[in-house]
Amino acid sequence: MPESDCLFCKIREGAIPAKIVYQDEHCLAFEDINPQAPTHVLFIPRKHIPTVNDLTEEDRALVGSLYLGAAKVARERGHGDSGYRVVMNTQRDAGQTVFHIHLHLLAGRPLHWPPG
Repeated sequence: MPESDCLFCKIREGAIPAKIVYQDEHCLAFEDINPQAPTHVLFIPRKHIPTVNDLTEEDRALVGSLYLGAAKVARERGHGDSGYRVVMNTQRDAGQTVFHIHLHLLAGRPLHWPPG
């Protein structure tokens, strides 16, 4: 999918509104429009990368920034001690519906394992 058709690229560019909760030079985070937990935030890289399979060595710091941002938002929202989940789905069978990698931060309720 070209960047011009990517929902998350459109959010990144401000063409589609989103409730932004965090950003740095590598990533942008916003509230999920279909939350699966009281806290459900999506962290996307500013660079368009369709799936985890498309990551390269040069993306190492970028992916790390997604996790650092998620930990910061989780702590700010009071979930640092109680717990939270971060997950990145890859391809359709794993539940990926937008093909721009994104890290889900889920918290605010007990999260069971396995997830489903």
